[in-house]
Amino acid sequence: MAKKRAGTPSWKQNHPNTLLTNSVERSERAVKQAMSHPEEFAVEHAFNSIERTDNALYNAEQRQEHVEIVEQNKEKLSQLKQQLQEVDETLKDLN
Repeated sequence: MAKKRAGTPSWKQNHPNTLLTNSVERSERAVKQAMSHPEEFAVEHAFNSIERTDNALYNAEQRQEHVEIVEQNKEKLSQLKQQLQEVDETLKDLN
């Protein structure tokens, strides 16, 4: 396996859309977990995952590559945020 040279950009810097898509998928799994098991730690994990996805979205938007893919992921992220907010409100109502 080749060793990474110092000063070489990481794949994350070279492929922000891939990072964004992967991050959206992880957030989707975390939100689904929170929806099926509305417990505080699951909701917190989903919020943290969405926060990382927001950062990935920002980076992808800055690179302005594959705008259509970025927009699709942005819409999906918005849906996930709404779903998670509903779970969070339900959890607060139960406590």
